[in-house]
Amino acid sequence: MFAHRFRRTTALAVAALALPVALSACSSDNSKSDSKDSSSSSAASTPSAPMSSSGTSDMASQPFGSACASVPKTGAGSFDGMAKDPVATAASNNPDLSTLVTAVKKAGLVDTLNNAKGITVFAPTNEAFAKIPKAKLDKVLADKATLTKILTYHVVGQKVTPSQLSNGSFTTLEKGKVTTSGSGESFKVNDTANVVCGNVPTANATVYIIDSVLMPKM
Repeated sequence: MFAHRFRRTTALAVAALALPVALSACSSDNSKSDSKDSSSSSAASTPSAPMSSSGTSDMASQPFGSACASVPKTGAGSFDGMAKDPVATAASNNPDLSTLVTAVKKAGLVDTLNNAKGITVFAPTNEAFAKIPKAKLDKVLADKATLTKILTYHVVGQKVTPSQLSNGSFTTLEKGKVTTSGSGESFKVNDTANVVCGNVPTANATVYIIDSVLMPKM
């Protein structure tokens, strides 16, 4: 009887000692599993670094300005599409520049602009031309010499970068001067026209779309 009780007591003691060890091992396994799951979740939720359309973070090389949002994402009128065509052709694919394109055709400047190399064009929008009273605009469009003078005043014979706009003065094809000022993504030309979509690339020119027509000295 005594031997039987002794064996039973010993078995219970062994079982009692084994239970904390088992629980400790189970807790360790769960901890490792939770840590692995947490690590996996963290890795999955980490966002990748944003890239520009050209695969670079250098935003100075990209078009900028509020009006850029209205440019088509694809096709000949998109930024990628315009970059493949010379400037007069590229402008003809942008609906916001249709009045400018009409004026360029009337002045016979399509080939001049398309064949030029490394130029900068300050391109007035349709709304910019609409600021001019219709009778006056019609008169200018009908006068080739005056129209040519005005249009060539919007063209600079060199590439102008955004950084050069901060405090710039440039000679135009009309032989006059245009001045630029501003910073960041806010620039003015001749203190009157705002750049609404700048640094737009075409095959042979850099385009800055502006909200007012620039007027040379007559």
